[in-house]
Amino acid sequence: MATVAPEKILKQLAELWVTSGKQGAEESGHGVLRACTMTLVVVAEHGDDVSALGETLAALMPEHPARAIVIRLHGGGERGLSERVYAQCWMPFGQRRQICCEQVEIVASDDALGDLPSVVLPLAVPDLPVILWCRSARILQAAEFEPLSRMATRVLMDSGGFQAPGAAFDWLEAAVARQHQLTGDLAWTHLTRWREMLSQVFENRQNLARLAGPARVRVCDGGQATTRALYLAAWVRDGLDRLGVATGVSVSREAATFVEMSCGDFTVRLERQGETLVRTVDGVSLCTNLPVPSDYLLVREELGIVRRDPVFEKTLASAARLAYATE
Repeated sequence: MATVAPEKILKQLAELWVTSGKQGAEESGHGVLRACTMTLVVVAEHGDDVSALGETLAALMPEHPARAIVIRLHGGGERGLSERVYAQCWMPFGQRRQICCEQVEIVASDDALGDLPSVVLPLAVPDLPVILWCRSARILQAAEFEPLSRMATRVLMDSGGFQAPGAAFDWLEAAVARQHQLTGDLAWTHLTRWREMLSQVFENRQNLARLAGPARVRVCDGGQATTRALYLAAWVRDGLDRLGVATGVSVSREAATFVEMSCGDFTVRLERQGETLVRTVDGVSLCTNLPVPSDYLLVREELGIVRRDPVFEKTLASAARLAYATE
C-alpha cells in the first residue's frame, strides 16, 4: 500500500520555494513573493475535468491566495495515496515580481479516504482558515468524509449533485447545525442575481402596495424539482409571509427556467432565455445579461462570506420542508 507522509510534502514545499526564488531572481532580479490567506482543500472525483479545475483555482488565487490541496479520488482499487507539489504563479500588471501560491495534488482510492485527515491536517497553514470544497455528492455522503469535513472552518458544496433534493437538504441542515463552521451551497449562490432582480421590483412602493391578497408562486428549473428551484420558491414564499401575504407555491415541470408570482392582477416573471434574464412586470419586460455562472464566480462569491448567513439558513429550512411536500 502506497502512503503519503506529510513531512515529506512539507519538505518538498520548502524546496519548491528555494527553487522558485532562485529562478525568479535569475529571470527578473526580484525573486518571488509567497502569498497565502487560507488553506483551500478541494475534493474531486478522478474523472473531474482536471484542466477546468486548474483554471478555476488559478483564477481564484489572485483574490484569495491559498495553499491549495487538491484531492482526487479514483474509486475502488488498491488502498493507497500518491502526491505531487508545484507552484501557482502570476505577475500583477505593472510589476516585475511574481506572486506564487503552493499547490499539492493527492490521488487516493476511496478506501484511503479515511486516511486523509492525518495527511491534510499537518499541511494546513497554521492560524489561517481551512476551506473545504467538495465537488462530489457521492463523497459528501460517505461516512469517511465526516472526519475530513470536521477540520474545516467552512465547507462548500453543490446540492445540485444530489439525486434527491430532500437528501441534499438533510445533509446541509446537519452541516449548518455544526456551530463551529460555516456551510455554503453553490446552488444557492447561483440564485444571487435572481434574488437581486426580484427584490428590485419591490423597491417600488407602488408594486409593494399591490401585494394585498393571496399570491401564487410558480418556479421551474428545466423541468425538474431541483434544489435551486426549491430554494427560490422557498425564498419568495418566506418574503411574502413576512409581508402577511398568504402564498401558494408549486414547482413546474416545463422545459424552461423561470419564477413567476401573481397576486390579484399583479404579475412578475423572471425567465432565463439563453444568457439573458428577462424580467416582466405587468407585461413590461426588461432584459439583462446573465451568463451561466462558472465555478470560479460561485466559489469567489462564497469565499467573500465570512460569517453565518441567516437568510440562507432560514431559506434552507423552508426549502427542505417544501422538498418533502413536493416528493
